[in-house]
Parts: sequence; C-alpha cells; structure tokens
Amino acid sequence: MTFTERAVAIIKQIPEGKVMTYGQIADLAGSPRGARQVVRILHSMSKKHRLPWHRVINAKGEIGLRDEEMFSVQKLSLEAEGVAVTSDGRIDLNLYVHDPNM
Repeated sequence: MTFTERAVAIIKQIPEGKVMTYGQIADLAGSPRGARQVVRILHSMSKKHRLPWHRVINAKGEIGLRDEEMFSVQKLSLEAEGVAVTSDGRIDLNLYVHDPNM
C-alpha cells in the first residue's frame, strides 16, 4: 500500500466531531515529514474519494485555509458536527483530536 493509499484510508476514518492534523496523518501513513503531501492528497482527491477534508487542520489546531469562502465552509462544517471553532479558526486539540490508536 502506498503512502497516498494509507493517508486516504486514515482520513476516511476520522469520525464526525473530531479532527486530525496534516502531520498526524502523514506520520500514521508512514512519512512523518509528509504533511504537505497530505495537503496535496486532500486538494486533489477529496471529491473522488469523498474524504471528510474539513476534519483535517494544521498542527497549531487551526483551519489552514486562506481562502475566505473555503475557510467558512470548513468552519461551518466542523461546527455542524459539534466542534467548537473560534472566529479566527482555532480548535482545541485537547478536546477534538482523533487518535486512532486509542
């Protein structure tokens, strides 16, 4: 199984109301320094694989999108699942991070 296949499988497993970071997914998929690859996978494959892309955030616990419209889509999608998101896009990782090993 390739890194991409492993990453896609991990992303698909993120439960509603939880988030994972790009780096966390990269690490679990076997490439600890592959966070940017995860960004590319989400950008190019979310529609095709119906990935819950909105559940993936940066290591600081923030929505990483700079585009205002997509930022709002991600924020509203997370809030609809019960995730508290501040107005500037911060999520409390202590409360909402998904750890597949737990």
